[in-house]
Amino acid sequence: MKIVILDGYTSNPGDLNWDKLKILGDLTVYEYTKNQTEDVVERLQDCEIALTNKTVITKEIMEVCPKLRYIGVLATGYNVVDMKAAAERGITVTNVPGYSTQAVAQQAFALLLEICSHVAHHSSEVHSGRWSRGRDFCFWDYPLVELDHKTAGIIGFGQTGKAIGRVAKAFGMRVITCGSHATEEGKAIGEYVAREQLLRESDVIFLACPLNEETKDLICAETIAQMKDGVILINTSRGGTIVEKDLAQALKSGKIYGAGVDVVSVEPAQPDNPLLSCDNCVITPHIAWATKEARGRLIDIASENVRSFLDGAPVNVVA
Repeated sequence: MKIVILDGYTSNPGDLNWDKLKILGDLTVYEYTKNQTEDVVERLQDCEIALTNKTVITKEIMEVCPKLRYIGVLATGYNVVDMKAAAERGITVTNVPGYSTQAVAQQAFALLLEICSHVAHHSSEVHSGRWSRGRDFCFWDYPLVELDHKTAGIIGFGQTGKAIGRVAKAFGMRVITCGSHATEEGKAIGEYVAREQLLRESDVIFLACPLNEETKDLICAETIAQMKDGVILINTSRGGTIVEKDLAQALKSGKIYGAGVDVVSVEPAQPDNPLLSCDNCVITPHIAWATKEARGRLIDIASENVRSFLDGAPVNVVA
């Protein structure tokens, strides 16, 4: 059984291993594959099992790779695969759900705490010698914001949203959500409210929702106008949930005090992305999912997905 990983470097730049996949077949790992049909076809031509993170597998690719029986997405989102074409050809597609829940919640608060406490800036100033030269025993260059008794509004209350909510509660925050399916687990963490109320009452808004027709461009001039003045926005979901020019304008006007985003609409971020011109926007390069622990879980689950498929009882099937 020939197994090909099209873009292994993203999940495993060398600090982990593929041993659990190696024992399942003849494994070839490519660090990176260009998103061009001819390059992907060349690598999948005689392959039965393909694994991909961001390399797109289209209908055209499937049509000229007749041996392909299984596509494993090394991520939770599977929009890189033409699902209709896979179903038509009887190709099983799986994903890896839930592997990065805690890592993403951690990153959401890393972004928030940087906005509230400006740790990196003040550490840099200390290392530059400013504190040593100072007259007083302390200094700060920005308002320092306390989270206790603030309201955290979480849009998207799946496992990641709930994990963010638990951390928010630990900081003494009131948690509200506009998740559409109220559960007892969710009710133990936060209060379910209408989206308009969430926008109106939140001091911090977290985006933890998938990107779909309902959430595309969710944060825009219209919804920003409904928010509190001085709100903080954190996005660890997908860049397409935000109209970036509208967010940039709100950041520059002060309507939004600060934003922390781990994702942007086009990745890598393009030089003309309007958020790059906002000093009060903390941007990280889509790394919320990428702790070593989370990537280890990703590889373990992906390997078990392949094993289950070969045993005739596939799991985590999305098509």
